[in-house]
Amino acid sequence: MEFDPKTPQYLTSDKSSFAYKSVNDRWPVIVTGAIDDLHRTVADVTDEEKRKEGKSIIEKLAALKYEIQHDRQLTPLVDDGEPGIAEYNQELEQRGNPKWHHVPWLFSECYLYRRISTLFAMSKYWKGYDVFSRQKMSTFKSSRPAVLELAARYKELALEAEKGELNEDAERLLFAEMCEICLWGNATDLSLLTSITYEDIQKLQGSQARKAAEKNILVNDMDAAFDVLRKAQKERKAERRVDIVLDNAGFELFVDLILAGYLLSAGIATTVVLRPKLIPWFVSDVIPRDFVDLIQALADPQSFYTAADESGREYTPLLDQEVSEVKFLFEQWSRFHAEGKLIIRPHPFWTAGGSYWRMPHVAPDLFEDLKDAELVLFKGDLNYRKLVSDADWDPTTPFTTAIGTLGPNSGIRVMSFRTCKADTVVGLAPGEDEKLRQLPGGGGSTSREWAWTGKWAVISFCDGKA
Repeated sequence: MEFDPKTPQYLTSDKSSFAYKSVNDRWPVIVTGAIDDLHRTVADVTDEEKRKEGKSIIEKLAALKYEIQHDRQLTPLVDDGEPGIAEYNQELEQRGNPKWHHVPWLFSECYLYRRISTLFAMSKYWKGYDVFSRQKMSTFKSSRPAVLELAARYKELALEAEKGELNEDAERLLFAEMCEICLWGNATDLSLLTSITYEDIQKLQGSQARKAAEKNILVNDMDAAFDVLRKAQKERKAERRVDIVLDNAGFELFVDLILAGYLLSAGIATTVVLRPKLIPWFVSDVIPRDFVDLIQALADPQSFYTAADESGREYTPLLDQEVSEVKFLFEQWSRFHAEGKLIIRPHPFWTAGGSYWRMPHVAPDLFEDLKDAELVLFKGDLNYRKLVSDADWDPTTPFTTAIGTLGPNSGIRVMSFRTCKADTVVGLAPGEDEKLRQLPGGGGSTSREWAWTGKWAVISFCDGKA
């Protein structure tokens, strides 16, 4: 807390904020989903001890849901042997042992997922179980039309990029297209879309949806990021590393790998470091296991995309060309990984309870490691909230100011891709917030509802190496 900015954070007690909606509406639904998932898994368990322990975890999840709904105090986390417990409990004490309905939103939401994680980490038979995995892969299966579209487009672009014959203007346009694909991949965040249908997912993905949404990028610093990467490429720097601090699994991880593969194919990056979480987090966030699940799906796309789903619905077979295009991705990404160009590097800091302002002080090893990258791309809404400490900034505050210790002179180049799903926002032009509030559903003078839905986006950049 001592390293955070003085600007107040959003509270779950603020009825005009998405924090209030989260604690009252979203979190009980998310915990219910976790209970339902585990209940289904336990039903198929034959080992009596494992079954009994699974039922015990279900009871504890139900008790957690009750605590949230009835505004009980946040209790200290039990020591599950994993990093970060002491820090969570210390902050809980410093915050005066608050209740669920009157606590900083960022800390309490992180605490919620860390609390769920302890239930499994403390168990004998359920260590490493991800109550969100089933949802992640179901959503990726539902993304079939967009996956096939992107696989076809990517193969064409990657082969073209490997020739190295594109001029700078063409490369800039391609970089912009890849970044926009990466940006809007965040539209399928499972922690927010708690009742999404198959048809809804298809509407959120694909080239037509991206083109329609271009006008909704409120801040777009993409050119500045391309310029620094292109400069390093022209100077033939031996190591041109791009780090991607990941957000969601499934389709969004797929588009992150599309961007990573493109950067490597085009020689814009020599190495891409992917940074997942270590524990299940915010429903759909990437953990190392999600890479395995995704790659296995791409290795045999015909089986994955045509297998009947849990409702019994059957799917038409993929065309031979579609199978070939998806397998091209699998083979290329597998090769990049084998060559050490595509690296997976998790760190416990990503599941800590506070802002990224704290990184130089509490995770100096990670802070120093990020300095070695040419660019660090932070994906999604939560990473943005942590960058700016989920604070109630004036929306015209410069992004470079709001990210504090990761800002100017930090030695880190920060780029943030964010579709807005929370109140905090910075870097807007004067009058922009007021204009958006006046749109239908914008919130008017009482709230910033326009920033809750993921319809609007920001691509923000800060050159901490300048």
